[in-house]
Amino acid sequence: MPVKEKATSQRKKLHWKIYHRLVEFVAPYRAYFYLLLFLAIITAVFRPSQAILVQLAVDNYILKNNYAGLVTISWWMVAVVLGQVLLTYAHTYLAAWLGQTVVRDIRMHVYRHLLSLRLRYYDQTPIGELMTRNITDVQTLSGILSAGIAALIADIFFTITIFTIMLYTHWQLTMVSISLLPLFMWSSFVFKEKMKVVVTEVRDIVAELNAFVQERISGMRIIQLFGAQQNEQAKFREVSHRFKKIYLKSVWYESVYLPVTEALTAGGTGLLVWYGARSVLKNEISLGVLIAFIMYIRMVFSPVRNLAQRLNVLQAGLVSLHHILGMIDVQEQIPDRGTYTPPQVQGHIRFDKVWFAYHQGEPVLKDISFEVKAGETLALVGVTGAGKSSVINALGRFYEKNRGTITLDNTPIEAYSLGFLRSQIGIVLQDVFLFAQSLRDNILLGATHISEQKLWEAIEMVGAQTFISRFPGGLNYNVMERGATLSVGQRQMIAFIRAMVYDPQIIVLDEATSSVDSETERLIQNATKKLMKGRTAIIIAHRLSTIQKADKIIVLDKGSIQEQGTHAELLALQGHYAQLHKMRLQRR
Repeated sequence: MPVKEKATSQRKKLHWKIYHRLVEFVAPYRAYFYLLLFLAIITAVFRPSQAILVQLAVDNYILKNNYAGLVTISWWMVAVVLGQVLLTYAHTYLAAWLGQTVVRDIRMHVYRHLLSLRLRYYDQTPIGELMTRNITDVQTLSGILSAGIAALIADIFFTITIFTIMLYTHWQLTMVSISLLPLFMWSSFVFKEKMKVVVTEVRDIVAELNAFVQERISGMRIIQLFGAQQNEQAKFREVSHRFKKIYLKSVWYESVYLPVTEALTAGGTGLLVWYGARSVLKNEISLGVLIAFIMYIRMVFSPVRNLAQRLNVLQAGLVSLHHILGMIDVQEQIPDRGTYTPPQVQGHIRFDKVWFAYHQGEPVLKDISFEVKAGETLALVGVTGAGKSSVINALGRFYEKNRGTITLDNTPIEAYSLGFLRSQIGIVLQDVFLFAQSLRDNILLGATHISEQKLWEAIEMVGAQTFISRFPGGLNYNVMERGATLSVGQRQMIAFIRAMVYDPQIIVLDEATSSVDSETERLIQNATKKLMKGRTAIIIAHRLSTIQKADKIIVLDKGSIQEQGTHAELLALQGHYAQLHKMRLQRR
């Protein structure tokens, strides 16, 4: 098979596969879809009736001066128009409702899928691209049902009805009327093929543009700090110019296509009038038939002219659906085959010869082995990039380890239900993410099983009641996106409350390196003590006081354990820990 034919065959198979997937989303609403088809058929029958009534009015009443009959048929025309208006309204509304309902389901399916993906996927995929897929592409997809398939089916039924009536009335006049139709359809096909390529290019550049803007807005502080505004403007100008160039290409095709179709419509009408007038003069047809045919030809060419636009909508929807399916079909979920959910977790953690990598062939943890008994505190110490955070990522199964075994209470963590495992690990990071909503919502994160009493018990347990009361509205205070209006210390206090209210058995604490005021420092220290009490704790430690009080200290360097033991034991070794300890003392 030639390469071109093979590519065409593969493209057709892909289109059928995409349509099949769309049918799966529409299937729950098949009754409404069949009703939509029924309305399309009825509407197709109603529309030509206007021309039929005009023909009857001219031949039977106007030319014969039958005023009473003309009044009667005029009322019939009014009734037909009203019926057509009602049917068009019902068809349009139902098509829009069905389209938006299916779009809602697809959007929820996409979002549910995004929530299940492992963090590695988000590390590799631009946020702007994900935004485009979940919002722009999904919304474009609604056009397939409302302005694409439904409208296309209605146009097909309508065109068949018109042709049937025309052929039955006068087949010779019909042939003259549609003599330019093949040229009309050829131009529509050429336009569709050209637009198919352009639509794909437009979708891709929109995703790139969204990703660019999203990333720059997130990093605006860095851009302004280093005075990089001019450079970023130049980059944005280049992306915007490419978008303009591609978009104008689509506009050019449309601006050429529409005048061509109008010219062909006018040409077809001219041929009809020329031939029809001769037939009227020869008494071969009546004047009413000629007038009706002039109306018919406008009706016929209208759906054919719209055909390219319908196909353009379908093509845009197919491209969007292809992008969406590409994201939905990504199998990047953490395997959740475990079913073990014990009534009580002690918090005994063991790493046995664990290897861990974010990218294949680049291990960040190498043959790590250690044990933390229930209720003990482990301090992880090391320079940036030593692998401290990777220990936490492996324990919570946010990323999958490559080799080795991690157990909780002597049971491999893979045996636990993933949701249960993570519910037993409370994490307080130094970079606390807060959503643009109330403090209450940021603490509870939508959990409905946590009562108001339990929430306030958690607040009081970490000693944050005074801290909360200082905000206008208390827990109902709305923070800005990412908690921009709160200090580092305030965001950490919210994270402490969030961890406490879920009452986990294991606490993971990434101590803040940023300096905070003395009062917030005191609150954080007290909250840390209360949070760790009676729980197994793993701390990415920066403060000397925290490190010294730990039951065990592990010194990591380049993904390997260099030393482990108590504070006194490690100082006596005069190795890595002693050097780090000395450096911290000098900073103080």
